[in-house]
Amino acid sequence: MILLVLAFETESDKNKFEYIYSKYKRLLYSKAYGILRDHMMAEDAVSEAMLRVYKNLNKIGDPDDGRCVAFVVTIVKNVSLTLLKRKNSNVTELLPDNSRDDFELEGDVVSRLSAGEIYTMLNKVNEEYRNVFLLKYAYDMSNKEIGKTMGISPNNVGVLLHRAKKKISVLLREEGIGL
Repeated sequence: MILLVLAFETESDKNKFEYIYSKYKRLLYSKAYGILRDHMMAEDAVSEAMLRVYKNLNKIGDPDDGRCVAFVVTIVKNVSLTLLKRKNSNVTELLPDNSRDDFELEGDVVSRLSAGEIYTMLNKVNEEYRNVFLLKYAYDMSNKEIGKTMGISPNNVGVLLHRAKKKISVLLREEGIGL
C-alpha cells in the first residue's frame, strides 16, 4: 500500500478536492470499470484520475457544476482507455488531418450564440471531440495540458480539436448559422 500526501495551497482547495472525490468516486469507478472490466485496474484508473484532478484543481470552479463532472469523468475515461491500450498493447496513433482549418470559434459565432446553444451543438458531436473542445474553450487549457489530462500527445489534441471545430462548423451551417 502506498501512502500519498497531497500538499494543498489552501484549506478550501483541500475541501474542494475531498468533496469532488467523495461526490464522484462511485461514478468514476463505474465509468472506469465499464471500460476496463477489471476491479483493480478501475481502482488504479480512479486514483490516477484523481491525481490529475489535483494537478488541475485550479481549473475547477464549482464542484457541483456540470462542467466539473464532465471534466472528472473525461479524465477517468481517458486514463482508463490508456490503461486498456497498455494492457492490450494495441496503441494506435491518430493521423493528422492536413485540411485547412477555417473555423474561428472566438470570432463572431460565439457572440451570436448563447452558452446553451453552444452546449446543445456540442452534444451533437462525438464525446472525444466534445471533451477536447470543452477543455480548450470552457477550461482555457493549452493543448499540452489537455494532452496530459487526456493521456494523448499535444499534436493529437490539435488534430481532435481541428476535427471537432470542423464538425461543429458543419452543424452550424446545417442549423442556418453561417460562419
